[in-house]
Amino acid sequence: MVTKLDLYKVFCEVANCKSFSKAAKNLYMTQPAVSQAIMSLEKELGVRLFTRTSKGVALTNEGQLLFEYTNSAINLINVGEKKLFEARNLMAGEMKIGVGDTISRYFLLPYLSVFHDNSPNIKLKIINRTTIELCTLLKSGEIDLAICNLPVKDSAIAVKKCMDIHDIFVCGEKYKELVGKKVSLSQLLNYPLIFLERKSNSRQYVEKFFTAKGLKLTPEIELGSHELLLEFSKYNFGIACVIEEFSKDYLDSKLLYKINLTEEIPKRAIGFCFLKSVSLSPAAQKFVDIIGYQ
Repeated sequence: MVTKLDLYKVFCEVANCKSFSKAAKNLYMTQPAVSQAIMSLEKELGVRLFTRTSKGVALTNEGQLLFEYTNSAINLINVGEKKLFEARNLMAGEMKIGVGDTISRYFLLPYLSVFHDNSPNIKLKIINRTTIELCTLLKSGEIDLAICNLPVKDSAIAVKKCMDIHDIFVCGEKYKELVGKKVSLSQLLNYPLIFLERKSNSRQYVEKFFTAKGLKLTPEIELGSHELLLEFSKYNFGIACVIEEFSKDYLDSKLLYKINLTEEIPKRAIGFCFLKSVSLSPAAQKFVDIIGYQ
């Protein structure tokens, strides 16, 4: 079935070639089929679009007016199709990822490096926010996907776990007497505690755990990044609540020491978050495949 768009494509090709036969060759059509397409369009519009000349055909005044608009439209469609092809084959495009500072530094970068090596023409835009803020950006369409601290409970957002993480307490040399012992949660509250800001998902998760045990957290110091938690604890400002998997360098080099609790904080996870109602872009799907999930 020949659509109106097909007729306009034929019309623009004839106008550009100034010849029915050349247009037919470019379109892989027969000349009679091209002539029939132009006649159908002229009949539908009620105007004559071409006049014959000794060298081929020329646009009438009405044809020239129509060509100015339809040629631009056809070109835009062609560009759109080309961009779509490039995006599907990861030859061009942009990927916008939302991620927290800690996950960005300690988890994301190696995978992002692999993706960039494999798809260097994809422009990367990384936005650092808290989990709550990232979910808002996701729902407004400002980012393609987010990598967040879980749990995330939002009916509009799909979640895929990447890896488990464990919240632990660490100390420097000043509080080293606690190392090797079993410390209760209530005992821990007797020491100066260092936590992330209250708005962070990590802080809220641990605080909820303490509250369920009938204990109230009152940190002496609140900081804006995981790196600062490690550094402040290393310099003996207090005992910091950190993510074990993102603190390996400090623990392995014995700059900090893990405190063993009588009751460990339940593990949680980090994972991908994306809208349920919108398919991932080819670039975003490629990136998800590189990281994989559990």
